Amino acid sequence: MTRPSPAAFLVAVLLCAPALAQLPSANDLAARARQLETDDLAARARQLHRDAIVLDTHIDTTWRLLDAEWSFFDRHEPAVRGSARGTGRPAGNAVDYPRMREGGLDGAFFSIFVPGTVTGPPAVVRALEQIDAVRQLVEGHPGEMALATSAAEVRVAHAAGKTIALMGVEGGHMISEGLAVLRDLARLGVRYLTLTHTVNTDWADSSGDTPAHDGLTDFGKSVVRELNRMGVMVDVSHAADKTFWDALAASRAPIIASHSSCRAISEHPRNLSDEMIKALAAKGGVIQINYMDAYLDHDTYVAQEARDKALAPIRADLEKTHPGPENAQKRMQELRAAASALPPLPRPSWEKIVEHIDHAVKLAGDEHVGLGSDFDGASMPVGMEDVTHLPKITEALLRKGYSERAVRNILGENVLRLMERVEQVARELQAEGRGGTPGRP
Repeated sequence: MTRPSPAAFLVAVLLCAPALAQLPSANDLAARARQLETDDLAARARQLHRDAIVLDTHIDTTWRLLDAEWSFFDRHEPAVRGSARGTGRPAGNAVDYPRMREGGLDGAFFSIFVPGTVTGPPAVVRALEQIDAVRQLVEGHPGEMALATSAAEVRVAHAAGKTIALMGVEGGHMISEGLAVLRDLARLGVRYLTLTHTVNTDWADSSGDTPAHDGLTDFGKSVVRELNRMGVMVDVSHAADKTFWDALAASRAPIIASHSSCRAISEHPRNLSDEMIKALAAKGGVIQINYMDAYLDHDTYVAQEARDKALAPIRADLEKTHPGPENAQKRMQELRAAASALPPLPRPSWEKIVEHIDHAVKLAGDEHVGLGSDFDGASMPVGMEDVTHLPKITEALLRKGYSERAVRNILGENVLRLMERVEQVARELQAEGRGGTPGRP
């Protein structure tokens, strides 16, 4: 074989140099591989989110349904901070039918909410009006929506491609201290009762109030037992710590925290401690992570507390100058106007939601954690302004190494299993002949 001369070899190399220069470097190849992996994971996340049953155990959109000029089936814009200045409630909101479909939220518990300062028959009437509004929404759109009162009904509705409405009553004051009212709420389709809201009831202490009962009274424990018998979940979000422990001990069925986060990350008293999360899970319960910024981020919580302290004298003065429930809207408007003059609160990123999920999973396992956003009832973190951003959570969990099974659990399967167990306990109690107690003991 004839060897090329050095000059010929050099010419050949020079002629090939442009082609060699166009070949990707090792760094380029690695970057491309990472991009392909990222694209593949994003596609997996989209498919998983579409296939899974995605449930939110707490949205506060219900009050909008009472407004004849507002339609759940129209697409609305997210609320903008400061947009409510001088007008009461913000113009925008976080949840409607078009955005639920876009965000892949298959079903939600519509919160039936009346302020804890409204008690007795007026609270019952207002609760019934909201229950009726949810039922009317579904009955008016049978092709698009379904009301579910059991885990099986959720699965049937999901298979039919319908958006699912469930209901939870946020505050035990709405039973008007009567088990008969509780039973009627259950018959109308309510599937959890939050034992308290931000003030104590006559039978349970709230995390937002000064303790008055050392947890649950004897009647409060009978409420828990009747919830078990009726197949309604006991919800300990908003409950004082002692109320939590009393409810856990009194309940034969596992219990739910429908919209609470982790106190180890933000020390807000509405959140659950590590000990509480582990005890809840040990009995088969589920903590549904709340997206409210102050529950997610401790610095935001501290700043919020300082703001509330500054607004307290103004709030007290408004109670005197504009007293009574008929002036509640006016008080809200003036309080919002006063708050708008204060420095803005810090806002955490939506990734904090994933941090709380991950913390709870490390404590309790992926079968005891879910999603309870508090959409339309709380200020949201940056990047989670409305329900269309929900798929971010699915992708973020996959990126952290969660299995698809674990992600399905968190998105909705855990709360369905909890509902199934609560339904089973109800059947057992009814078979044992444990009848309800008329009225209040």
